Amino acid sequence: MALRRSPSSTCAESWNNGVGFRRVATALSESSSIQSDALYHLTRDMSGMGLDPLSYSSLEPEPYKYETWTEESQSLLQVVGSPSNSQGYGEGLYFSDGRRKVDYVLVFHQRRHSSLRSPASASISQDRLSVVSNGNFPPSVGSDVAAGRGGGMPGRESACVGEVFMELGFAGGNESLEPADHEMRLIRQEFEASLQEAGLEIERDREIKSHGPSFTRLHAPWPVLCREAEFLKIRVPTKTSYELKEESSFGSSMSTIWRKLNRPFQPKVPHQEQGLTKFLSHSFSREKLHLYNITSKETFFDNTTRGRIVYEILRRTVCVRTCQTIGISTLIAKGVYDAAFPLHDGDYRVIGDFEERNDRQLLHEEWARYSAFYKYQPIDLIRKYFGEKIGLYFAWLGVYTQLLIPASIVGIIVFCYGVATVDTNIPSLEMCDAHLNFTMCPLCDGACDFWHLSTACGTARASHLFDNPATVFFAIFMSLWAVLFLEHWKRRQVSLSFNWGLTGTEEDEEHPRPKYETILLQKRQRKQKSKKKKKKSESPIDKLTWKDRLPGYFINVSSILFMFGLTFSAVFSVIIYRITVSALMAMSPDPAIKSNVRVTVSATAVIINLVVILILDEIYGTVAMWLTELEIPKTETNFEERLILKAFLLKFMNAYAPIFYVAFFKGRFAGRPGNYTYVFNNYRMEECAPGGCLIELCIQLSIIMLGKQLIQNNVFEIGIPKLKKLVRALKDKGSAEKEKEEEKPPQQWNLDYALVAFEGLTPEYMEMIIQFGFVSLFVASFPLAPLFALLNNVIEIRLDAKKFVTELRRPVAIRAKDIGIWYNILSGMGKFSVIINAFVISFTSDFIPRLVYQYMYSPNGTMHGFIDHTLSYFNVSNFKPGTAPNSLEDKDITFCRYKDYREPPWSPDAYQFSKQYWCVLAARLAFVILFQNLVMFLSLVVAWVIPDVPKNIVEQLKREKKLLVDVFLREEKEKFQLIQSLFAKDNAFQPGSNVFQQAQGVPTPGRSSTLPLGQTQALVGDGGGAPRARCRAASFSQFTRKTPSPPRKENENSRHTAV
Repeated sequence: MALRRSPSSTCAESWNNGVGFRRVATALSESSSIQSDALYHLTRDMSGMGLDPLSYSSLEPEPYKYETWTEESQSLLQVVGSPSNSQGYGEGLYFSDGRRKVDYVLVFHQRRHSSLRSPASASISQDRLSVVSNGNFPPSVGSDVAAGRGGGMPGRESACVGEVFMELGFAGGNESLEPADHEMRLIRQEFEASLQEAGLEIERDREIKSHGPSFTRLHAPWPVLCREAEFLKIRVPTKTSYELKEESSFGSSMSTIWRKLNRPFQPKVPHQEQGLTKFLSHSFSREKLHLYNITSKETFFDNTTRGRIVYEILRRTVCVRTCQTIGISTLIAKGVYDAAFPLHDGDYRVIGDFEERNDRQLLHEEWARYSAFYKYQPIDLIRKYFGEKIGLYFAWLGVYTQLLIPASIVGIIVFCYGVATVDTNIPSLEMCDAHLNFTMCPLCDGACDFWHLSTACGTARASHLFDNPATVFFAIFMSLWAVLFLEHWKRRQVSLSFNWGLTGTEEDEEHPRPKYETILLQKRQRKQKSKKKKKKSESPIDKLTWKDRLPGYFINVSSILFMFGLTFSAVFSVIIYRITVSALMAMSPDPAIKSNVRVTVSATAVIINLVVILILDEIYGTVAMWLTELEIPKTETNFEERLILKAFLLKFMNAYAPIFYVAFFKGRFAGRPGNYTYVFNNYRMEECAPGGCLIELCIQLSIIMLGKQLIQNNVFEIGIPKLKKLVRALKDKGSAEKEKEEEKPPQQWNLDYALVAFEGLTPEYMEMIIQFGFVSLFVASFPLAPLFALLNNVIEIRLDAKKFVTELRRPVAIRAKDIGIWYNILSGMGKFSVIINAFVISFTSDFIPRLVYQYMYSPNGTMHGFIDHTLSYFNVSNFKPGTAPNSLEDKDITFCRYKDYREPPWSPDAYQFSKQYWCVLAARLAFVILFQNLVMFLSLVVAWVIPDVPKNIVEQLKREKKLLVDVFLREEKEKFQLIQSLFAKDNAFQPGSNVFQQAQGVPTPGRSSTLPLGQTQALVGDGGGAPRARCRAASFSQFTRKTPSPPRKENENSRHTAV
């Protein structure tokens, strides 16, 4: 027989002389031959030898402690690790008693060490003998035991009273845990003891695994739920309800018709169907339980709320002695626990009765299926299951997708207008007319020959599809659309906040992040060391200052500048690729290659740009996370906001830098024939196509937008998670087959632990924000962008839904009233899009040059002669040596044409900018100013006309406030009447009480009384030496609720919070 030593003992080796352990738990009744006093002395002797009387909490906690001896012995006389009766587990959502819900799960890994026992003895588990007394130990046992151990952990003394653990068998010399694992175990014991002190109930695995995950399940009893719900000010529905007013007007009749038309598109979800009856909601209070419609204590708080309450307890629970940190997030960061999560509501597949579906199955059937793409989202059910923050994301995504429908329709109309008018567009017809015989200057030096403008007919016709007068209207429309979208979302957000009971709620208090806490602790320790050396008394350190963050800020600024340089370098590299490949292909003797230079170079360059953008996107996401950690934000909200700003800034530059180059820089610095700008002294800067740069901008935007969406959705969001899951399944296949026969069917916590951890909504929002930029910033060059965004979002909603329901662990419900900093980013992009579209129309398209020609230079007010007006002359004799075409001597060509507004060679100011150039430039700048101010003014008008809060919400808020006041006044009136009736009965049995009251002038309790009821009652009962009648206490709480006596079988840890 070997007794288990305390880790603080100095002679541990003398007890390790065996090969295995067997753990037996024995329960003793009051009639047992072993008395409590003997066990007490045995415990004191063991503690004096340095032995550790282990806590009974290491066994399966039993829900009822006052059982008969037979039942208790049957539950305790078992070998831990043997198959236990799994009856009562249900679907794996309850404790072993089948009654208490599993509200949260903590997971830690048992590590396999190569230095452990031999394979022959590896299957023998470490077992202990638990001797549980009848509870008659002297009160000083816990302190004596702690003293014998050299100190105990908080919360363990009570657990050690009345029980002694002894280890049977012989422990091998290699059985001791590694120091790090032993420290982790001590931290877990202290943390879980603190959770029990907070009122939570804990259940652990019956089997002790030598390696692999071990699960600790937590349950919050009703008193704890009530206490925390009151602290968190959770709003719950009351018994009072009211009927919503249904206006009998034209608008209401139209809304009724619209609801009937929308009925086939509504999901078949009970929570989605809102009638005309609404229940008042009020912040939970234990003093007002009678106001709430509590039909069942088990279902009054749903699983999401229960998980949130337990998470709040986990987040603030202190673990001082062993780790000096706060909260479960810190413990996970330190590796004490591997994961912590609430459970899903069972399997997402419907098995059995189709009508008895849980919330997860409803979401899977009505939301997370691609076949439900035409239906609205069950936003209320999403919020009920995942919490307000995730519910707001999907509500925002739904509003954004819905409003893309009118934008897509208008974009299709604009595109169809371009298709219908392409055959009547005079500039396109002139470019395609071979009889006009515009001989153009060579596209490269030496190898390239003169060419005719009519060969670019296809480019000119394609350019008209997107560069036509309707494009200006569409740009104005999309700028106003962005404002309408934001205003509509504000109203929708207020409605959701009201319906979800978030109106008037305060922000939850946030605890410091693990990294912040660790660095602050290190700073305090350094301060203490220096204080001891200097022997000075200084104020304690309670926060980090800017000096502590200065190195992080410096690295942030330098790294972001480096990333900007990397982005510009990537864009410049693609430019060099285009220039060199164009020159090489132009030198080819093959006519087919020469004729397809522009198409080949443009297509390959855009694909290279797309690949670079996707690679840098992933790099920038990781770098933004690292840079934000260096700033040491204090709370998760600060961390998230800083991460979002950095990631958005880097990804915005990465995605739009190539597009900005094509829109505003390509062809602007190419020079002119005879005076071109060269790169590396050999290669000419590239020019725009004969049809203009707008068609190239359209190609660039469409390929990057579509490729980014398709690859990110299909490869990154679908392919990579499935690949990781396949690799994990193949990795675990061998061990799973060996243990398949021995293991029980997996419980819900096993299934949820195998899912992917939820890492936040930042990637989801970021993807949609970048897409919003494609839709709004350069929409003047690609009217079909809203259509492709709409098609993508229809798939994206169902893809994200499937991921949340089937592939991710259930996230903790986070209360949020808005989408936070994302709204500010959207608003900023909406304003920025007005400026960008104004410059695209003015400087990238030919809209302004056409207007200037038609109204200032056209002989007859039409567009005839526009192409000739935009082409300048160049004398071929002015070519620099070595730059003229090789075939120049064989051809009789004196002048060639190039696209620019410059003086002809015969002018005194040859090749200088002409008067037409300055007129067009002035018109372009004037259009930018006019367009920007007009759209901004209209946006302000739209924002002013549309109120942020819907009128019906304002009326309901006023009505609910009035009804709540009436409810509380009625309650106070009933209390007062009840107190009056009690005093009347007391005075009726007390002789001469009326005389005494009249003589002494003591006021009768009523509305005119200014004395507290307790004082009034005391005066009434002490008159004239008469025997005082025993009156009931006149506190309001006695009449608002009836405090039941705690049952004998109630958990002792939660009695202090009994309601």
